[in-house]
Amino acid sequence: MFTREQWRQFNDSPFVQWTLFAFGVLLIIAGSLLAPLPGPGGIFLIAPGLALVLKTSMWAKRHYVRLKRKQPTAGRWMDWALRRSSPKRREAIRKAREQDGSQAVPQDIPKDLPLSGEGPGN
Repeated sequence: MFTREQWRQFNDSPFVQWTLFAFGVLLIIAGSLLAPLPGPGGIFLIAPGLALVLKTSMWAKRHYVRLKRKQPTAGRWMDWALRRSSPKRREAIRKAREQDGSQAVPQDIPKDLPLSGEGPGN
C-alpha cells in the first residue's frame, strides 16, 4: 500500500504526468471518433480525457481559466461536473459579501465545503 505522501510523489513524477496527458489525448481522439455513431458513446470518453488533460497540462489550465472568465455560467457548470470544492468556497464568499455589502472575507466560511449534488447557481 502507498501512503498518501508516496502516492503524491508518484503522481508528481514527469513520467506519470506525461503518461496521463497522453492517455487523456487518446481518450479525446477515441471519443471524437465515436461521437458520430448513434448513442452517447463519445461523451463518456471525451469527458475523462479532458479531465486528464486539464489535470496534467498548464496550457490547458490557462485556457480553462480564460474560458471561465469569459463564460462564468459555463465555468460554474464545469466546476460542478468536476466536483471541485474551491469554486464552491469562492461562491459562498461571494454570496456572503453580497448579503453584508462588505468587501471583507467572512471568517465563518469553511475551507472545504461539503460536496453536494446541487448544480451551479443553487
